[in-house]
Amino acid sequence: MRRAPELPDADFERWRQLLEMRAGMVLDDRQRSFLQIQLAARMRELEIADYDSYYQVVCAGIGGRIEWVRLLDRLTIQATRFFRHPPSFALLEAYVSEFARTTEGNGLTLWSLGCASGEEAFSMAISTAEALSRQPRPLTFALTGTDISSEALRQARQGTYSLQRLAGVPASLRERYFRTHADGSFEVTAGLAERLCFARLNVLELGQAPLQGLNVIFCQNLLIYFRRWLRRDLLNQLVQRLAPGGLLVLGVGEVSNWSHPQLVPVDHPEVLAFTRQVSPPA
Repeated sequence: MRRAPELPDADFERWRQLLEMRAGMVLDDRQRSFLQIQLAARMRELEIADYDSYYQVVCAGIGGRIEWVRLLDRLTIQATRFFRHPPSFALLEAYVSEFARTTEGNGLTLWSLGCASGEEAFSMAISTAEALSRQPRPLTFALTGTDISSEALRQARQGTYSLQRLAGVPASLRERYFRTHADGSFEVTAGLAERLCFARLNVLELGQAPLQGLNVIFCQNLLIYFRRWLRRDLLNQLVQRLAPGGLLVLGVGEVSNWSHPQLVPVDHPEVLAFTRQVSPPA
């Protein structure tokens, strides 16, 4: 494999500014090598010799917008897995169970923000389905997963995973919510998959997302890519998407010294979460 050409300082700065402006992603010098490798790989595919020429392609018209999406697919690869942070999903099950016991509504709406290839969204769906299956009255739910990567969303919509990628799923849940293919892969059952939809969303365009009155929002391992002021701005917008009494679950350590007058912190030693007050604060 050919070594990626060195990314000059001026080009690194220009690409870094473009990524922050268009996607909110903040890269520091530690990610320089990663950026260089991903840019060079795409340049080889397009037979483009230098970083400046590729930059011009990405910034040019409709074709540039299409190429930008393809580049983002490379740059937003996330290490993810089913039930990545078990305490968060245990909290979700407890919340759904309490919701079912105390609320007169017929169902819940949930959002996985930065869902990548679907593992988090399907984990949320399984946890919700399990909690609802134990309730005396029938309730349903709908879950939306959004991500900036078109390739990740393609995988999520397919809903098919290898046994290795299902390592975090207990055997009993695997038997209940997946069906086995002849090649040894596992596909999410139709009954569960029909509860989910996946859509592309750049979080910088959060205001355009037609999601309101949500009972649960998961936003984990996403805010780390953004500047502190942008994290707070995004969180404030998410609060407005929550229904009164709704649950917001964040990644532990992703935000500090942030509060909102409409939110109450969840008292949990392993999960960073908040609920929206049912009545506005006095």
